[in-house]
Amino acid sequence: MHTISIHQFGGLDELIYSKQSRPQPATGEVLIKTAAAGVNPIDWKTCSGGGASSFIGELPFIPGWEFSGVIADPGDTDFKEGEAVFGMIRFPQPAGCYAEYIAAPAEQIARLPDAVDLTTAGGLPTASLTAWQALFDKGDLKAGQQVLILGAAGGVGHLAVQLAKWAGAHVSGTASLRNHEFLAALGCGRAIDYHHQSLSDYTNSMDLIIDCVGGETGIEALPCLKPDGVLVTLPSVTKDQVIAAGTAQRRRVEPIRCEPSAEQLTKIGELVADEHLKLHIGESFPLEKAAEAFALSQSGHVCGKLILTF
Repeated sequence: MHTISIHQFGGLDELIYSKQSRPQPATGEVLIKTAAAGVNPIDWKTCSGGGASSFIGELPFIPGWEFSGVIADPGDTDFKEGEAVFGMIRFPQPAGCYAEYIAAPAEQIARLPDAVDLTTAGGLPTASLTAWQALFDKGDLKAGQQVLILGAAGGVGHLAVQLAKWAGAHVSGTASLRNHEFLAALGCGRAIDYHHQSLSDYTNSMDLIIDCVGGETGIEALPCLKPDGVLVTLPSVTKDQVIAAGTAQRRRVEPIRCEPSAEQLTKIGELVADEHLKLHIGESFPLEKAAEAFALSQSGHVCGKLILTF
């Protein structure tokens, strides 16, 4: 099978497109023929020596934690050969999703509704689970609350906008002016141009802030929280400084690390099938051009999700 792998941590030049042996599924696992895999910042951060690199162990390493595909070998599970599935697996341990075949724990994958195409499904799991867990597990979002999403046009952000709207919240989001029409179409009631508008206009007005940006951006948003509000910060590299700033300002900050959940993915798949949730694909690349996808992701100006296709 063809894969993308690295033999040492570093830059884009370390990504190698080559052939390797297919994985052999263990007890409780299925073998999946991959259709698509999502590209997330954690992928290139890990390959560069940051991100989840401390969990990788011995190299070489095949990046990627989310995928869509069809069951090639159901093993001893309840899945059937040919079923369409999608999932986020094993995170933060190596999962090897940038490969034509994946051995996946059956308990971490979900069946894909007929109405959802495989390419879309390949980019759904990580971003949608992160948005879901930030809004509902960490943020305890309720209908009627005020939600601010920092980086609302990005992979996680644009799904968080839609999920918050679906849950009955009033949604505001920060984005470049060029993405404001996009956000409005998703149900974002108020788009804020972070280049030219100050968040000081929204002091003490938000029940929940989803911080998809981190660092100074997350810190600057803290005064927007109501006294009993919470900011959920996603980027792990800056979580400590955002938490420290929240403690100094007596504002509640919660970090999050996305966890696999077949149950939540099943619900997310139903929302996509019923057209309550839509993944915007910014661009797709064939597997061998993963370095180009990484470079675009590193630019920080992607609207929606990047996908690798097989």
